[in-house]
Parts: sequence; structure tokens; C-alpha cells
Amino acid sequence: MTTLATQVSIADALTTVTPDGLPFRFTAYDGSATGPEDSPIHMHLASERGLSYVLTAPGDLGLVRAYVMGDLEITGIHPANPYELMRMMLNQLHFERPTTAEALRIVRGLGWSHLKPPPPPPQEHLPKWRRAFEGLRHSRTRDKAAIHHHYDVSNTFYEWILGPSMTYTCAVYPSADATLEQAQYEKYDLVARKLDLKAGQRLLDVGCGWGGMVRHAAREYGVRALGVTLSSAQAEWASEAIKREGLEDLAEVRFLDYRDVPERDFDAISSIGLTEHIGVRNYPSYFGFLLDRLKPGGRLLNHCITRPDNRFRSTGAFIDRYIFPDGELIGSGRIIAEAQDAGFEVRHSENLREHYALTLAAWSDNLQTHWDEAVAEVGHPIAKIWGLYLAACRVGFERNNTQLHQFLAVKLDPNHNAHFPLRPTWLT
Repeated sequence: MTTLATQVSIADALTTVTPDGLPFRFTAYDGSATGPEDSPIHMHLASERGLSYVLTAPGDLGLVRAYVMGDLEITGIHPANPYELMRMMLNQLHFERPTTAEALRIVRGLGWSHLKPPPPPPQEHLPKWRRAFEGLRHSRTRDKAAIHHHYDVSNTFYEWILGPSMTYTCAVYPSADATLEQAQYEKYDLVARKLDLKAGQRLLDVGCGWGGMVRHAAREYGVRALGVTLSSAQAEWASEAIKREGLEDLAEVRFLDYRDVPERDFDAISSIGLTEHIGVRNYPSYFGFLLDRLKPGGRLLNHCITRPDNRFRSTGAFIDRYIFPDGELIGSGRIIAEAQDAGFEVRHSENLREHYALTLAAWSDNLQTHWDEAVAEVGHPIAKIWGLYLAACRVGFERNNTQLHQFLAVKLDPNHNAHFPLRPTWLT
């Protein structure tokens, strides 16, 4: 039987693992509280199930589970854009692992029954060990399942977030006051200029999403463009957009694994947001395939999220279970080295980290503007997950936890000619 002497309040337990204090107000169902009383942001742990989530999955996963299930309530911010809370948690909140004795005291005081994990939210993807039944990591079957989990949520839902361009990759802002649509146009045009696209050329866009690059290349440059995606929903939307724009003679999007593209001798290849899904161990085959599909003198533009260093580490439980199952990030140095080892000559690299923070802020604004429609389309839990995800990622780019790199490479001809001008032309 627990005595009063051994009881621990939830706020006291939280104070033990956050010795510097909380930057926001926290209250719990047991009546305890901590953090500044005048904080505009208030977090409330509303149930014993919520406490069990937090104790059985320490870190972001337990908090997210409680939040998704409604056991952790947050006021003072809009659920579509909890940026200020994410900024506080990532910049000001310092967690300290308790000693073994402290951990035992806390668990004993809160109650051993809370160590029985509740069922996870239905929106959560399988843990990594259970995904083995879907195939080996980054096998075709498992990659298809991972892409389906993230991209086949709802085209309508993505329209609310991404806007008319339906572009789910980092935009390039020509100025700080540019709109999201202007910035996405500039991103596609920057890729086209770096690839030196010209009318009549052939472009392959791997992991093409909703066909934004394919349509831009065909519409603006007269290029014959083929895009491939593992998302059937994306392929269907993109094909309809191509028809609406009257680009059927130049543009095509297929529901297809990029490794199954039979055509060769492309003048250029763009890979915008695919490398994150490939898996670091698969970089040699990935870049080898792209090199094989280019004609001599052909260019590759690779655009992907990267780490600020080249040390491999997990993406984190929240991102892995709710957003990008099996996603992997590494530094641009490792990615460029793998491209070079595959036979590419790398000609240029650019970090667009600040641009992705601006892009995420715009997506959060879109989600907040269309919050009611988004909730009606996918349900409150998924909408809340996306609000957290976009805001947390924005802080990550601002803090330099993540970066966005484009690098431009070429397949040399037999005489080792890169077919490049002496100075870059895409900046003019």
C-alpha cells in the first residue's frame, strides 16, 4: 500500500527531470502544477492513461501519444500551428535523466500500474521490429508501405496544406516577402536552370510527388518529362493535372518504383525529396541507377533534407512512427561522396536551410486557415499530428538540426568532358 510519505505528484516528478524549470504552465489531473502561472501556453495532463503513455514511452513518443488521444491538452496555441510551444520545448526545455534511485522513487510514488502501456493511437505506424513482416528495410514492398502511410493520406488534405502548387518540398524564396506559390515556382525554375533544360530534351523526375517538376519542365521549357512515384494517389492527381494543363504530349507521371523505369539516355534527372526515403546503405545502387539512366553529359539535380554533420542517427520516434516510417537522414558530405563514388562529377552544392523554415511556416499558416476543412477530411488526430510535425520541423531547420541541400552533378562523356560553361548560368 502506498503511503503519503511515498506519494509523488506529477508536477514534482516533472520538476525532477527538468531542473531548469518549464517555460510554460503545466497542470495535471492530480491537482499539481508547475511552471510560470502567467504563461500564455498551458499544458494539462488530463488522465491516468496520459500518464501511462508518458511513463511507458519517455521522450517525444509518449507525449505525442497522449496528445493525439486527447489525454494531453494544450491551450494558448492553435493546434494547426503550435510553433511557439515547439520553440520553447526545443530551445528552452532541458530534460535530465534521473538517477536509478530517483526513477524508482518517482515510479513508486506515481504508481506501478502506470507502467502498463496503453494501446497506441490507431494513427501510429508499426514499430520497426514489426515492419519486418512487410519486408526488409527499404525493400520494394516495405518502401511502398512506408510511402503509402505518409503520402496517401488524402489529396484534398494536402491541397489545404500545400496550396495550388501541390508541392511538398522546400521552396526557394526569391525575397523574404515572396508568397509560397512564388517560392515554389522559383524552386522548380532553379532546378530547371541548374539542369540547363532546353526544348526537346528528356527529363526523368524520380519521386515526382504530384508532378510539379514534370509539369514545370514541360510547360516552361518544352521538355519531354517523365515522373514516377510510389504513391498511387499522387500519380492519379498528377495525371489529372497534366490533362487540365494540356501537357499530355510532353508530360507523364507513372505509379512506378524508380528502379523499374526502363527508359535510358535522359538529358537530365531531378530527384526532389526522394533521397530521404532511399536508405543510406542503398545510396550506391541509387546513384548507380541514376548514372546509368543519363546520357553522357547529362545532369543530375539532387534535392534533399540533410543533417548538419555526417554522423548517422535515428530520425526520432515521433517522425518514424507518425510521419516518415523508415526515413533516414545524413549529411550532405556523405551523400555527395556516394554520388562521386558512383561515378558522378559533382559541380555545385547549395544549402537552403532557411528557405525550408519559411516553407514550413507557410504550410502551417495554410493548415490553420483551412483547419476546419482539414479536420473534416482526415479527422482531428491526424490534423493535430500534422500541426506538431510542421511546427517542430520548422524549429529544427531554424536551429540547424536539419538542412536542405541541392547538389548538381554530371555524367562525364568518354572524353571526360562535363559539357559545363566556365561559370554558372543559373544565377543570371
